[in-house]
Amino acid sequence: MKILVLGGYGLIGLSITKALLAAGHDVSGLGRSVRKGEAAVPDVTWIGRDLSHMTEAEDWTHVLTGIDVVVNAAGVLQDGMNDRVMAVQRDAVRALAAACKPAGVRQIVQISAPGVSESSDTVFYRSKAEGDAAVKASGVNWVIFRPGLVLSPQAYGGTSLLRQLAAVPLVQPVMLADADIRTVYVEDVAAAVVRAVEEGLTGIDADLLSSEPTRLEDLILAIRTWFGFAPPKAVIRTPLFLGALTARLGDLAGWLGWRPALRTTSLKVLGKGVTGHAQQWPVRNLPDTLSALPSTVQERTYARTALLYPFLLLILSAFWIVSGIVGWVQQIPAMAVFGPDLPAPLAKGFVLGGAAADIAIGVALLIRPLTRLAALAAVFVSVAYLGGSAILAPHLWADPLGPMVKVFPAIALSLTIWTLTEAR
Repeated sequence: MKILVLGGYGLIGLSITKALLAAGHDVSGLGRSVRKGEAAVPDVTWIGRDLSHMTEAEDWTHVLTGIDVVVNAAGVLQDGMNDRVMAVQRDAVRALAAACKPAGVRQIVQISAPGVSESSDTVFYRSKAEGDAAVKASGVNWVIFRPGLVLSPQAYGGTSLLRQLAAVPLVQPVMLADADIRTVYVEDVAAAVVRAVEEGLTGIDADLLSSEPTRLEDLILAIRTWFGFAPPKAVIRTPLFLGALTARLGDLAGWLGWRPALRTTSLKVLGKGVTGHAQQWPVRNLPDTLSALPSTVQERTYARTALLYPFLLLILSAFWIVSGIVGWVQQIPAMAVFGPDLPAPLAKGFVLGGAAADIAIGVALLIRPLTRLAALAAVFVSVAYLGGSAILAPHLWADPLGPMVKVFPAIALSLTIWTLTEAR
């Protein structure tokens, strides 16, 4: 069969795409970036589209030509710089549902979430519920799967958050320790989709989650053990207000183009628990899921670097912003560094230009689409400062406080940020 997977290189979509391909189907994937799709699964035909711009039925006409089955594994947690929850999870799905029957699509498989409701206090749940309703009213065969907290070899969203928390050294901080969190292995979700497609199932609305309840604290400790990290010296029950504050900062980061795992929506979802009707569709429980997942140096390294990354980025950004502000405020002392031989207007131009460049780099580092470019700019500007000081102010190299020597760690940190800033 010819199958289109929306969100085909995402956390769930990637496993579904690979499973359908392995089962011998002709698979196309739809995502924002063809390049990322081809890098993830080169044997699939990729279509570059932003679902938030596909909110009318006619937007789907060309995409659905010749397609037998559509699997919707696309999703957005919360509004941000490039994300619009209602557009992706409600409006685009309504348009898709309206376009499927005229295009000859025989089945829609919708990946939703357990416990969604059109009266929910989160936009994520409301939009999912309204999208689900549109799928059921589409006039074609439909199946809706509602995975719990998805555990996967890839680390995005909730999977990434759990790994980062489990990597905290010495102690184990936990919020919402008693929340009931039911997990599901991503391969079980993919297997359910393959079965639904190949058996032509319809009218199935099933939760996909473990039958055994797991407290959030126990889940994090289980992942810590899975990593092979030492048991914590103590478990610290973090007050919810600290989590709420961190989530608000995550919301701000979302508007700067980042997709942090902890935002107000994810905190609300965790607070309510991730649970449902486990008996509707059998999947692996947590111990079997963890035994099926790889636990190697790559996983441990990712968890530690993902935990440290925000601190590294903030330190580097603050370094450049503060450096620029100090240079701008202390113009006269900064100009004196060049000595009497350099004309004052030229010295002032160097000082103010350098200060403006420093501040621009520091701010750009915080804006996700500009981060990698800003990190490279930081390296080039640092090298320029080193070269310029050797020519115009060579005495700085012998300064007992080592101002020029300290540029090298800044270069190393900039290269670290450039290397670690990877999109999924």
